[in-house]
This record gives sequence, structure tokens and C-alpha cells, in this order.
Amino acid sequence: MKKYQSVKIIVNTHKKYWMPHSKMYIPMQVGAALDKDTNGNQKDLGYQKDNEGDNISEKNPLYCELTGLYWAWKNLDADYIGLCHYRRYFGGFRSSRNPKGKILLRRELQPMLGKYRVFLPTKRHYVIESLYSHYQHTHYIEHLYVTRGIISQMYPEYIETYDKVLRQTSGHMFNMMIMDRELLDEYCTWLFNILAELEKKIDVRHMSHFQGRYCGRVSEIIFNVWLDYQIETGRIDQSEVKILPYVYMEKIDWVKKISKFLRAKIFHEKYE
Repeated sequence: MKKYQSVKIIVNTHKKYWMPHSKMYIPMQVGAALDKDTNGNQKDLGYQKDNEGDNISEKNPLYCELTGLYWAWKNLDADYIGLCHYRRYFGGFRSSRNPKGKILLRRELQPMLGKYRVFLPTKRHYVIESLYSHYQHTHYIEHLYVTRGIISQMYPEYIETYDKVLRQTSGHMFNMMIMDRELLDEYCTWLFNILAELEKKIDVRHMSHFQGRYCGRVSEIIFNVWLDYQIETGRIDQSEVKILPYVYMEKIDWVKKISKFLRAKIFHEKYE
């Protein structure tokens, strides 16, 4: 085991926001290639932009935070690479009333590097919905049908796991992870190969901007497919996966959130 393991975690954002004061975190302006001011000039938030170096920044309307992940995969040199959001972070092990005081620190992560290969946020539980039915009620289920077809052609060994994951009522969401470089390379190769085919097969002209972000949403689900398959086949041992607390930086309107969830399930109202 290395005594020192380098780690970089990008913090994806599309606007100016508070950022952790740590060299471990890299504030990342996603969709920078398309982010213009009223004069047509590129906006500069003072953060690392995802349109520098090898990038897919212009695909941000489809890929969401994954344009940041792609940039990190192609341009960062570190033993571990991670992704979180300006409002969603991995939590450390300190109690605090202020969310900023709960964010994972380098000194908390350091002793776990080398022992664990994958760090994930706690699962999101839908309880009365499966991942399939929740997507069906809130988005367009054709996305998952087409994705299944692509996987059956490109990676047929994953189909059984895909079907199993879609029946589950929980999953690791938000595309948040910290992984060792070797695994990240394998995952991103698999993921972006699939999404490159998916974007060719889905027509977004009838969709709103919100619903058009399907590549990012599908990726949240199929990350669980990739991870479960690695564990099932012994590529990753369950003991090498560490679940970390999840920190949301703002107050959650639970009444609104639950109301939207129930309207989607009962009346099939798509999220917008």
C-alpha cells in the first residue's frame, strides 16, 4: 500500500457558489463551452472549465455533470478521482449544524485510500418504486429500453445485472463517486461508449430542456449496473467499497419533494 495516495475531487457547478477551501477539491464549471453572457462572451466563474484539454463540454445539455467527469478522466493525474456537486458532497465523520462543517476532509479520506477502491454516497431509497417504475413515471421509459438494447449489443454480459438493478428500489445516485484510477478508467470507457450510442438513438426535439438531460439520468442508474457486475464477477470485492455519508448544502422542501414524487407515481406527471 502506498504511504501517500493523490486524490482529486471535482465539484461540478454552473454558477458561482461557495466552495471548500481544500486542494483536494477542484471547482468545475460544467458546460463552459455553451455558457455565454448577454454579449456572447464565455462566462468565467473563476473555476476550472470543462472545455479545456480533451473534453465534451458542448454535450452538457445531454450529459449534465458527466462533462465534468469526462474532463477529470481525460485530464487529471491522480491515484483517486472523484465527483460531487456544488450542493451535494460526501460527508466526513464530524458533527456540525452547518453543512459546510460536515464535508469530507482530506485528513479523513487519507487513511482509507488504498484500503478501499470505491467510495460512494448512501443509497437513495424509493421504497414504493423500483428504479424502473420511478424513471417510467418521471421521465421517458424509452431511454431505458434503448439503453438495454445498446448494452445487449456492446456488453451482453451485463444484461442480467441490468435487469436486476432496474427491479431494485434503491441505488447510488447523482453520479457521485471516488474511485482509484484503474477502476475509473474502466468505468468511464464502458459508460461513455454506451452513452455515445444512446445519444444517436434518442430524438430530443419533443423534449423539454429538463427532460433532454437523459444521458446524465440514465448514467445514474447504469453506474449501479457496472458496479454490481464488478462485485458479482469478483473484479471488485465488496470489502473494497466504502459508503460515506451524504451532505446536502441547502434546506430541502420535503412537502414539495414528496408531492412531486406522489404526483409522478399516481398521475404520471413528468418532472420538469
